[in-house]
Amino acid sequence: MSSTQSVTRRILRNPNTVVSTCQAKQLHAQIVKARATPHSHSLAWLCIIKCYVAHGLLRHSLAAFNLMRASGVCPHRHAFPSLLKASTLLKHFPLAQSLHASAIRLGFHFDLYTANALMNVYSKFHSHNVFDQFSQTLQYHNNYNNTNSDNNNFAVKIDCVRKVFDRMPVRDVVSWNTVIAGNAQNGMYEEALDMVREMGRQNLRPDSFTLSSVLPIFAEHVDVIKGKEIHGYAVRHGFDKDVFIGSSLIDMYAKCTHVELSVRAFYLLSNRDAISWNSIIAGCVQNGRFDQGLGFFRLMLTEKVKPMQVSFSSVVPACAHLTALNLGKQLHGYIIRLGFNGNKFIASSLVDMYAKCGNIKMARYIFDRIEMRERDMVSWTAIIMGCAMHGHALDAVSLFEMMLVDGVKPCYVSFIGVLTACNHSGLVDEGWKYFNSMKSEFGIAPGLEHYAAVADLLGRAGRLEEAYDFISNMAVEPTGSVWSALLAACRAHKNIELAEKVVDKVLLVDPENMGAYVMMSNIYSAAQRWRDAAKLRVNMRKKGLKKTPGCSWIEVGNKVHTFLAGDESHPYYDKINEALSILLEQMEKEGYVLDTKEVLHDVDEEHKRNLLRTHSERLAIAFGIISTTAGTTIRVIKNIRVCVDCHTAIKFMAKIVGREIIVRDNSRFHHFRNGSCSCGDYW
Repeated sequence: MSSTQSVTRRILRNPNTVVSTCQAKQLHAQIVKARATPHSHSLAWLCIIKCYVAHGLLRHSLAAFNLMRASGVCPHRHAFPSLLKASTLLKHFPLAQSLHASAIRLGFHFDLYTANALMNVYSKFHSHNVFDQFSQTLQYHNNYNNTNSDNNNFAVKIDCVRKVFDRMPVRDVVSWNTVIAGNAQNGMYEEALDMVREMGRQNLRPDSFTLSSVLPIFAEHVDVIKGKEIHGYAVRHGFDKDVFIGSSLIDMYAKCTHVELSVRAFYLLSNRDAISWNSIIAGCVQNGRFDQGLGFFRLMLTEKVKPMQVSFSSVVPACAHLTALNLGKQLHGYIIRLGFNGNKFIASSLVDMYAKCGNIKMARYIFDRIEMRERDMVSWTAIIMGCAMHGHALDAVSLFEMMLVDGVKPCYVSFIGVLTACNHSGLVDEGWKYFNSMKSEFGIAPGLEHYAAVADLLGRAGRLEEAYDFISNMAVEPTGSVWSALLAACRAHKNIELAEKVVDKVLLVDPENMGAYVMMSNIYSAAQRWRDAAKLRVNMRKKGLKKTPGCSWIEVGNKVHTFLAGDESHPYYDKINEALSILLEQMEKEGYVLDTKEVLHDVDEEHKRNLLRTHSERLAIAFGIISTTAGTTIRVIKNIRVCVDCHTAIKFMAKIVGREIIVRDNSRFHHFRNGSCSCGDYW
C-alpha cells in the first residue's frame, strides 16, 4: 500500500488523526505529481489541509486548498471546518467570508460541522450584521422564497451567528454551545441565557462547555446567587471537577468578591492547569489580597506549572501595591528568562511597578525600550503618572506632549498625571490649558481628582482665594478630599482665616475626615493657638475619632520590616536607637533645630524631642542605614503625611550619610539628596 493510501485510510478511520508535517508535505507532493482524477484524491487533500491546520501551518493549508481547486478537485465537506479555523487564527475575516460563500455554492453550509465552524468564526470576529449580505444567496440556494414577508427585516435584526443556527436542519450540543458562547463573548448576556433555557426545553442537557460560557455572565453582573445555582448544577452532574468549569467558578466567585469561595473552588480541583492558577491569582489580586495572590504564584512555581504571560499581569501589580521592589525585580528577571519582556502589557505593568516602588529611573528605562508603535495609552499613562508622583514634573509634561504627537488619545488617568505634574512644577497656565482641553478636545468630563489637582495647583501658587472660588463653582459637588487640597495650601501659606472656612467645608461634606482635624490642629499649633488646637482634639474624641497611627515599612533582604511611631518591639531597636542618637548629634552640628510647633503645647520639651525622634519613618530609615551597605538607596513607605520636622530631619540625614533616601507618604514621593527634597518643601 502506498504512503498516500495509508495516511488517507488512517484519516478515514479516525477523522481526528493528526499526521506529521513531514507526512503531509510528502502526501502533498505525491498528489501533485500523480495528477490523478479529482474525485480519487479529495480525501487526500482533506488529510493535507487538516494536518497543516493541526500543526499551525495555516497558510500552507490555504495554499493546498487553492491548489486543489485549481486542479479541478471538488473539496470534501469536512475541509471547511479546518479552513474556517485557519481564517479565524489568521484573523482574516474576508477569507472567512469567501469560504462561507464557497460552502454555500457547494451546498455544504448546512453540514453540522461546517455550520458550527461558521458560527464560531462570526462569534470570534464580533460580526453581528455581516451575515446579511449572504441572506439572499442563502434563500436562493435553500428555497426560502416562501418565507414570510418580514424575512428581510428579520435578517437585519438577527445577528449572523443566530441566522446560521436557525437554518441548521440538525443541531448538536456543540451547535448550541457555539451560539451561547458567541452571545456571551459579545456582551449579549440575556440572549445567551435565553438560549440555555431553550436548550433545556429541547431536552438537551448543558455540558461543561455550556456552563463555562454562562458563568462569566454572572461574574459580569456580580450575581453570586445565580452563579451558585450553576455551581450546584455542576456538582449534581459531575462537572465541578472539570478544570474549565473550576476556572470559571474561581473567576465568578472572585469577581463577586467571594474570595473564600473562590479559594475553596480552587482547592477542590483535582487537576489544575495554568488557567486555573491564573484565575485564583488574579482573583486574589483584584480583591486587594496581594500577599495571598503572590503566595499562590509561588505555590504554582513549586508545583512546576509554567506561568503564562497573563500570570504576570496580576503578580507584577501586586508587587506595585505592596511596594515590594526586591520581589518585583525577581519577577522582572523571571519575565526576561521566559522571553515575555517584549509583551507591551507586561512592560507597562513593570513601568508602573518600578514607579510605585520608588525606582523611577528603571521605570523610564523600561518605557524607553518599548517600541514606539507598541506604546499605547496604558504604557504612556504609567510613565506620566510615575514621573508626576516622583516630582519629575517637566518630564511628565514632555511625555504627555509626546503622547499627543504620537496620536495616542489621553484618558482620565493621563490627565490626573499631567495636572499633578503641572502642580509640582508650578505651571499654572499649562495646568489650566490641560484642564480646559479635557472636555473641549477629548470629550472627557473632569472628575474630582482633576478638580483637586487644579485646586492644589492654584493653592501652591499662593492663589488661595481663586482656588476657593474654583472649588465653590465646580460642576460637581466637591468632596472632602477636594477641599482638603486647599486646606493643605492654607497650611503651607499660613492663611489661618481661610483655613477655618475651608475646614468647615470639609467637615460639612465629610464629618469624620480625620485628616482635616489633624491638619487644622497642626495649623493652630504652628500659630501657637493652643486653645483652638485643644478644642479640635476634644471634638475629635467626642465623635470617637482617633488619629491614624503613623506606620512605615522598609524592605531589606526580601523581607518587609514594619515600624510604628514610638515602637520599641523591633529586635534591632537598641541598634536603631543608637544610630538615631549618633545621627541627631551630627545633624545638630550641621544646623538642625528641632521643630516642635506642631506638637501639643502641654508636653515638656524633652518629651517632644522623644516623640519626634521616634516617628515611624525615622525608625525605618535608621534601620535601613545600619542594615544595608554604604551608598545603597533607602526606600521607605509611610501611611500618612510626613510631618514638618521629620521632613527637615531627613534632609539632614541624607546629606550626612551620603545616600538618597526616598520616602513615599500618602501624597507623593520625596527624594532626599544632599540636603534637599524633590518636593521643594511643599507637600
